[in-house]
Amino acid sequence: MDALTIHEAASTTGWSPRMLRYVERVGLVAPARSDAGYRLYGPAELQRLRTLRELLERHELGLSDLAFALRLERDRALRGEVDGWLAATPERPEHVPAADWLHWEQEKHSKLLAAAAAQRPSTLTEAV
Repeated sequence: MDALTIHEAASTTGWSPRMLRYVERVGLVAPARSDAGYRLYGPAELQRLRTLRELLERHELGLSDLAFALRLERDRALRGEVDGWLAATPERPEHVPAADWLHWEQEKHSKLLAAAAAQRPSTLTEAV
């Protein structure tokens, strides 16, 4: 089989080897593997990389946008939750008076941020 190594494919396509690994990891291109496990890029993979670049440029997308679109296509639960979120209209919880809704939302955000910060190690601890 005629194929290029990752470095040859990078040189040919303009994608870096690191980006080619990312493109593979998110499922946008699936190069074959040699017996030794090296990635092999044939004409089909080169075409996918070329048309991928054209698609991204034509629609002003990033790789992560297309990777997420692929994930939405493959993951029904995620697609359902995203569709639900997009269709949802913000509504004030019944137990929260209208005059308190802004404060109530601020408090929820503060609690979420505090919980997230508590899960991350502090930068002081990381430096030690």
